[in-house]
Order: sequence, then C-alpha cells, then structure tokens
Amino acid sequence: MTKKVQHIAFVFFGIIVLNFVGNKIFKRFDVTHDKRYTLSSASKHIVSKIDGLVVIKVYLEGDFPSEFQRLQIETRQFLEELQAENSNIRIQFINPNNIREQLVKQGMMPSQLTVEEDGKLSEAIIFPWAEISRGKRKQLVSLLPNTQANSQEQQLQNAIAGLEYSFANGINTLLETAQKKIAVISGNGELKDIELYDFLTEVSQKYRLAKFTLDSVKTNPKKTITDLQQYDLAIIAKPTQQFTTEEKLTLDQFITNGGKSLWMIDNIQADTDSLYNAGEMLAYPRDLKLTDLLFSYGVRINTKLVQDLYAAQIPLATGNVGNQTQFQNLDWFYHPLVQGNPNHPITKNILPVRFRFATQIDTLKNTITKTPLLVSSVLTKLVGTPKIIELNSIAIAPKEEEYSGGNQLLAVLLEGEFNSAYKSRTKPFNLTTFKEKSPENKMIVIADGDLGKNQILKGKPHDLGTDKWTKQRFGNKDFLLNSVDYLLDDNGLIQLKNKSVQLNILDKQKAYTEKTFWQFLNIGVPLFLLAVFGFGFSFWRKRKYT
Repeated sequence: MTKKVQHIAFVFFGIIVLNFVGNKIFKRFDVTHDKRYTLSSASKHIVSKIDGLVVIKVYLEGDFPSEFQRLQIETRQFLEELQAENSNIRIQFINPNNIREQLVKQGMMPSQLTVEEDGKLSEAIIFPWAEISRGKRKQLVSLLPNTQANSQEQQLQNAIAGLEYSFANGINTLLETAQKKIAVISGNGELKDIELYDFLTEVSQKYRLAKFTLDSVKTNPKKTITDLQQYDLAIIAKPTQQFTTEEKLTLDQFITNGGKSLWMIDNIQADTDSLYNAGEMLAYPRDLKLTDLLFSYGVRINTKLVQDLYAAQIPLATGNVGNQTQFQNLDWFYHPLVQGNPNHPITKNILPVRFRFATQIDTLKNTITKTPLLVSSVLTKLVGTPKIIELNSIAIAPKEEEYSGGNQLLAVLLEGEFNSAYKSRTKPFNLTTFKEKSPENKMIVIADGDLGKNQILKGKPHDLGTDKWTKQRFGNKDFLLNSVDYLLDDNGLIQLKNKSVQLNILDKQKAYTEKTFWQFLNIGVPLFLLAVFGFGFSFWRKRKYT
C-alpha cells in the first residue's frame, strides 16, 4: 500500500514538474517541406520592434468556398507564428457579412469568385482583407493580391506564399516613424500630376512625396543639389524637354551621394492620342541629352521601336449597326505585353506589363550588376525611326518570319557603385562637394515613359492596372510599386516576395467523376470489414466455448 502511494505521489509530482517546464520552455517546430511557417530574419526583426498592443483583424470568417477556407487556415496559422514571436499581437477573425458597406468605404473591396463544387459553377463573394491597427494608426493588408495565375488554385497558392510579405510589410509601415522621402522630378515636361495620380497615390500610403523642380539650378545650383540630397529616391517620369548640363550634374551628384532613382524614359516622340485623332503619326527620336549620363551608369536607351506579337489590345471602330458604332479589340504590336523576370522579387508573379511605343535598352560592360526585369518575347521586330505609323496597319496580318528579333530588354535594374558622368569632364559650375563615385546604390531604367501613366476617364484618373476601353488587366502598377519598395528597402523585406509554397490541390474534376468510388471506399469498405470481424469473432467464440 505504501509503495502505491509513493508511485502516485511520484507521478503527481512529475506532472507538476512537466507543466512548470512546459510553461517556461516553449518551442514551435515547422515540419512542412517548404518551411512556410518559418519566419524570416527580416520578419522577426520587425515583429521584435512592437512595444505596444497591435491588433490584426482578419475578415475571413463565415461561409465561403472550401478552397478559400484553406486561405483562412493558413492565415490563422501564420498569424499564430507572429503572436508566438511577440505577445503584444492580438488576432481577431471577423465575419464581414454585416459590415460590408463599412469595409468598402474603408477601401476593402470584395472579390467575386467562380466556384466549382460537385461539377456545378456558382458565384461567391469574399473580403480577403486584414486590418492592422496600433493606436490610431491603421494599415490595410490585401490577402488576395492581383497576381499572374492560370487558375484559381494557383492564385490561392500565390496568396498563401505572399502572406509573410504582406503582413511584415504592413506592420513595418505601421511602426515607421520617419517615412522615407521621394522627389518627383519636374521642370522638363514630365507627366502631369493627374497622369501619375494612381501610381503616386499608392506610393504616398507608405512614403512622403514632394514635387521637385530643377528650374532653380539656373539661379542657385549648389542649393538645388543640397536640397535634392534630402530625398531618398528621385522619380523621373517621361521628360519631354532637354536637360541642361547643370540639371544633369544635379541628378548625377544626387546618385553619387547615395540617392536611388527610377527612370521612365521615352527616347521616341510617339503618342496614341494623336494616332487616334489623325489615323497616322510620325514617330521620331527625342533627344533629351540624357544619353551620356545613362551611358556612364552602364545603359543606353536606343531609338528603335519594339514591335511584339505578344501585345496588348486597342479598340477600333469596325462598322455600324443601325446608329451604333461597333468596336473590336485588336492586337496592337506597338504595345508589347511583357512578362516579368520570374526569379526577381520585383517582378515575380505580377501580371504582364503593358508598354506603349517602347524602345530597346543596351547594357554596357562595367562593374555595375545588371538584372533584366522586363524582357519582350522572342517574336519581336525592331522598327527604325523616323517612321510614319498608320492606324490601319493593324488590319495587316503579320508575317512571323519578320518577327525574329529575339528578346528585347525593356527594363533593367542596376546595382553597384556608380561612377560620376562628370568624373573626367569639365563641370558647368564649381562644386567643392563633388563626388566621383557613389556608395552601393540602385537604380531602375525603363524604356517607356508611359509605363506609369494612368488613363483619364470623364476627367478623373483611371486605375493604372486596367485599360478603360478593353478592360484588360496589367501589372504596371504592381511593377512600379515593387520597384519603389525594392529601391528603398533597407530591411530585406522585398526578398520575401520570392517565397514559394507548394500546396496539394484537390483535382476537382477527378474527384467529381470518381465520387461514387471514393464514397464506397471510405464508407462501404470499413463497414464491410467491421461486419467480417464481427461474424468472425462470434464464430470463434462459439467454437471455443461450445
């Protein structure tokens, strides 16, 4: 009896010790093949900075398609990993059915999905959004971003792969006290504010924007250089007027002092609006006097137009029915539709990017690392300028043998230490702070000034990612936003866009056609085995005890 009491006491004491140790020592293990629940060092660093209550509200609750319940489960599991890293994080899953109008007013637009269940198609509406709040500050997170996907399953897989970046980026934006500053360069005929509205509105959610004119270089060049160096990034969007030597030196010294730059350059004068109005136009080279500046950094934007058989569409009037003009969307080979580099976080999984009258980029040999971001298809044709382009040429069937120009580089990332373009040249004014070489720096050069230009619909800016006439969707806005994030990223967050996960997706067609077989296998076979065991056991008992 005494030994039994000792054993019971020992077990009881062991349970207490195990509970105590379990509360003090906590460890989570990620046994998935792709390590989808393992936080990166960048995410851990950001989450570790949370020193107050952060509430994450996820609007993925209620009845919705079974495959998107997977997104709910994966989101919950990932957020639990964040919560395990920092106990200041609180998670709430909310059913959006009763607050739909309120969510839409806050900018959380619903997604309409086509769902296949039991061989039937149906429509479903979900709100794939989360809201991160800290005090009075809030940040929205899209859980189902627009990505290039061949199927709904692929879209779901991309969404799950992007969870870490989406939440880490949202938390980081919320915690930032000093926003980085971006200068939108003006004074040389750049795009108007309304034409850059959609792109810059998105950028302003995360960074501080200001228009910076180079006109003051004429009167006070040194002060202009000093003022520009207060910014972290300069955006040069489709200048149409020549740059003076003083203006180029200003930009050059901004770069050699560590300033990042995003160039959207049209080396050709060509415009779709004038083509529509007159039916034809003259495309001719535009000399912006930037060739020597970009040449010193390792690139040259040429003056040959790129035609690509993989192209975006434009609407054309094809006839009348009664009093109504009939329009048809036709491929316009001067508007290449370009796939992004699948191995770089800027362009991974984004929709094809639309170019309009783009030219080709050459890269030069130097110490700068050059990464192609947007490259045309192999079915291209280079067209020299000046060139009269006629709208009715769209009706001429292309000869594939003429489109054998191969891949053409249209956007490139440059990284490294940039040499000043004025290192061994006479400078337009004396500069005691002149720098011959930059520290490690980055810039992106795009051979199309219209890449960030949104259309105007009824006097208001239209969504940059959608054509107002054809309703085609493009990756222009995502590409530019990713570019800005990459250039200004100090935490390595943008690298999380390269994360990939592999989900085991159910083959719905096969499951539907083999439904009866699997129902019998999962229900009938266990019952049959149970019956065999019951009769066998009963027979054995009779033989043994009779």
